Formats: sequence, C-alpha cells, structure tokens
Amino acid sequence: MVLELKQNLKLTQQLVMTPQLQQAIKLLQLSRLELVEQINQELEENPVLEEATSDEDEPDTKYEGEEYPSSVTEEFRQIERPHELTGEEDGRDEFDWKSYLEDYGPMRSVYDPREESEVPAWDNMLTKKVSLVDHLMWQLKLSRFTELEMKIGEQIIGNLDQSGYLRDSIEEIAKQENVSIILVEDVLKKIQEFDPPGIAARNLKECLLIQYNLLGLKNPIAEIIIEEHLQDVAKKHYANIAKKLRTPLSEILQAILVISNMDPRPGEAYHEEGVEGIIPDVYVIKLGDEYKVIVNDDGLPKLKISNFYREVMADISYNHNLEDGKKFIRDKVQSATWLLKSIQQRQKTICKVAESIVKNQLDFFDKGIEYLKPLILKDIADDVNAHESTISRVVTNKYMHTARGIFELKYFFSSSIPKTGGDCIASKSVKEAIRKIISGEDPKKPCSDQEIVKILKQSGITIARRTVAKYRGTMGILSTSRRKKYF
Repeated sequence: MVLELKQNLKLTQQLVMTPQLQQAIKLLQLSRLELVEQINQELEENPVLEEATSDEDEPDTKYEGEEYPSSVTEEFRQIERPHELTGEEDGRDEFDWKSYLEDYGPMRSVYDPREESEVPAWDNMLTKKVSLVDHLMWQLKLSRFTELEMKIGEQIIGNLDQSGYLRDSIEEIAKQENVSIILVEDVLKKIQEFDPPGIAARNLKECLLIQYNLLGLKNPIAEIIIEEHLQDVAKKHYANIAKKLRTPLSEILQAILVISNMDPRPGEAYHEEGVEGIIPDVYVIKLGDEYKVIVNDDGLPKLKISNFYREVMADISYNHNLEDGKKFIRDKVQSATWLLKSIQQRQKTICKVAESIVKNQLDFFDKGIEYLKPLILKDIADDVNAHESTISRVVTNKYMHTARGIFELKYFFSSSIPKTGGDCIASKSVKEAIRKIISGEDPKKPCSDQEIVKILKQSGITIARRTVAKYRGTMGILSTSRRKKYF
C-alpha cells in the first residue's frame, strides 16, 4: 500500500443558514407580544436603531441589500449637521409653565361642570379585588388568637391553594412551627369557621361537611351521602344510593339538591386571574363582494436608523485612524437593516398566508363554521409558493379578526371526513354539529353517542361511535350519564 497526496476538485451544493435567514425564521414564528419584546431588546442592544415618532416618516429602509453598500460613506459625508445647542436662547423663557401645570398637573384648580360627564369617577378607577389571603387574614386578626396561634393561623392560610383547600399536612405545619399537632388542629377548626364556608378543608368531603354544619342544614340523608356516597354522586348513580340506604329515590333527590347548592371550591370566588386580551395580527374586512386582508401594525414600534450615527459615521470617514469605530457602526447599521428587512418580510408573509386562507375558506366567512372546508398546510404552501414548515411557523400564535370573531390561523386547518355523495367536510364542522345536537337535547334524557351517530348520518356524515366520543371529549362535553339532570 502506497501513501500519496492528491488534489481533487469537487463541486457540491450545500444549504447554509446565514445569520439573515436565521433571524427571519426566528421573527416569523414569534407571536405579536414576543415580536414587540424582541424589537424592544434590539432597540436596547443596537445603538443605531431608534423608534420613529408618529410625526416622522416611515422607518428608514434605504439600505435593503444583503450587503452594506460601499457608497454609504460618501452619502454620510453629504448629510448636513444639525444645529448645535449652545445653551443660549434654548426656549426656557418661551415655555408656558402655567399652562403646563393647568393641563398636566396633579389636580386642576378650576372646576368645569362640563367635564364631569367625560371624566370617570375616582371610585371606578381606584379599585382592587380582595384576595383570598387578605380576606382570611382580616378575619384572623379580628379573632381572639394568642400570638402563637396567630403564627399557626398564618401558616395555615399561607398553605391554601386557589380553591381554598389546605395542601400541607397538619404534621408538617406542626413541625415547622415547633408546636403540637393538637394545637394546630384546634387552630384549623377555628379557621374553618371563617368566611367563605368550607375554607381550609383537606378534601372534598370535609369541605362539604363544614358547609353542612355552618349552614345549619337539617337533612340527615344529605350528611350520610356526603360521608359515604360521594363517588356515586359524581357518577349520578342516585338509584344505587337509594338502594344502599333503603330510602325512596325522591328523598335521595331532595338530599342531592341540597348538596348541589354547596360550593366545592370556596376559594375560587376570590381568585383573580389576569385576562390577557388577544391582539389580532390581521383583519379581514368585507368590501362589496370581496374580502380584504389588512395587516395590523398598530402597537409595533416603528424603527429607523438613527441620523445621529450617520453623522458620527461621516466624521469617522474623515479620520482613517478610527477604522475600528467605523467597522463597529457599519456592522450595527447592517444588523439594523437586516432586522428591518426581516420584519417587513414577516408581515408580507403573514399577509400572503392570510389571503390564501380567506380564498380557500370563503364559505366559512359567508355562511359560518358549518361550511368550513378541509384544509392542510400543503394546500396553503402550494398556493403561496412556500415550504410547509414556513406556513407552520406563520400560523402559530397568529390571530385573525373576522366578522365572526377572532380565530387563530391554525383554526382554519382541519382534516377531512368523507360525506355520502363523495364530498368532504372538515372535522371542526363535525364537532360543531355534535355541539349543536347536544345543546338541543332533553336534559332529562340526553342523547347517547350512538344516537348522535344516527343523527349525523341523516345529515350525510358517517362516523363511528368512538369518533363521536373522541370529539366530545376534546370539546369538554361530559358523557350521557353525567349530562343527565334529574331536577
């Protein structure tokens, strides 16, 4: 075997993820809120970028090429320098401080009755919902507790979940406070008398029993059902309870009615969950017989390249000893240009995809969800001449505002189910049909899954019973036995 050194020429094609492409892909899959955060982060990190005000021109997009133009230095030289501030005649004497204080001061000195109807009352603005912990601590401080019992009570209240149940054991609380278990149980019983009824219970049975005792109910059958037959109550096996207790079904139903009026989650009323509003990425507006797609740019920072750094670049161009500074600013300008171009490309791509969705789902916009057509990512990808992965990134966490409501772009994609006659229907339309059937059923005699299959078959939709059960489960609809109402 002879070892030798050779040179070979080989031509190959290779896909390289350039920084520009990586940035474009990253921005494309971001939601609207994430995009705003990303833009704000770029504004902090890149000194060349700045946010344009409403009275300024559109964001500077003069340099949209992939490479930074070689003529930019010459252009920088031709920019006029702004008027320098000397500190003299800077407008201090011309500023009307009296008008400023009247318009923007903490309170107006002159009462104008015409403004009373326009300005909301202070009690409508300065409001705060009382939390469960605050409500219980207020009652704890009004109770006659010793200092040690107060600490134990604070420990118990601090270990309640949002439903009002005590998730920490008595033993652990006693160990943390270095007290006896009996003392913790005594404090717990006193806290369980607080409002709302059923608070600080350790399980559902204890919660309902606390409410039963505090409300002074006189129904021994209801107490027995709470202690021994809650599983049958959950499954609505009321006949089994009547058989076990050897009691007429009418009396069992009367006790169940008492139990159903209790609150299994007493702390939920004080749980304040922040509701985040959805800002749509595109609007679909009907003009005449056509639908128009408008990209929502409101709320997105308008970016431009700072004129200040253009001036700095022009100064550096005269001094050849500052090549490092020149390179730094050139790189930042190039990075800012890539960002502006990526944002523009993102908005254009979202608009093209939205227009294609509207074109494929015209019946939905005209008639409703029952006419939603089967649609997959490949259909849109072929229409807009893009890859399926690109379409997947576009429709993720993007929302469309229509006359029928706000929908995620993913909502318009669904699998197809064949109908009798050769046509197909979207699975979401089938789910809506099932929802309508269940909403119109008799509560005392709900439809079974097999009965729903027969009703759908009359409409030309042939699906299996297990498919109905699957769709019903995904929509959060209970089974037939649990939907049945006895009173």
